[in-house]
Amino acid sequence: MKNELELLRRRFDGHVPGLLGARDSYAVLCPLLERPDGLHLLFEVRAAHLRQGGEVCFPGGKMEAGETASVCALRETQEELSIPPSTVRLLGTPDFICNQKGFLLQPVLGLVSPAGLTAMRPSPAEVAEVFTVPLSFFRETAPALYGYELSPQVPENFPYESVGIPRSYPWSHGHVEVPVWHYEGHVIWGMTARIARAVAEK
Repeated sequence: MKNELELLRRRFDGHVPGLLGARDSYAVLCPLLERPDGLHLLFEVRAAHLRQGGEVCFPGGKMEAGETASVCALRETQEELSIPPSTVRLLGTPDFICNQKGFLLQPVLGLVSPAGLTAMRPSPAEVAEVFTVPLSFFRETAPALYGYELSPQVPENFPYESVGIPRSYPWSHGHVEVPVWHYEGHVIWGMTARIARAVAEK
């Protein structure tokens, strides 16, 4: 028993909790720029040949072993936009998103300095274009809201009897809200829009 307890202690002492069963974790940087008309958020358009090509997103990607969300977000931003981590002042971490596919998306808020903006060179392999949107736009413009239901598909051979529940058991359903903004020819929607809305909220 002592050996078992020691193994459990080693496993969980100092463990940083995550989402139980999550296959992967991702991090994105929400890059802020200071402009004459106020703060802007910087967005990317994914290169056409990539999965979900043409979609608007923040720079980011899959977290590597041992990385924090901030380290991952800055690394991915440098890879995608050539913005050096030293030119980004981290401001905090907004709430993360738990995706129904079983992964975590962790946003990191950072202010890009003028030097970082000057150094920016979008990678053609990953980024089709970049653009900015005033933070005030998200505060002053309501998004169009859509949604879809998440319904459990329980197999016919589920062992209701041995588990001790009736076939009429009220399995949990879910609902996903999808905000959509249109801004100067770009469509900002889905998880990216949800993060932008959270950052802009007062």
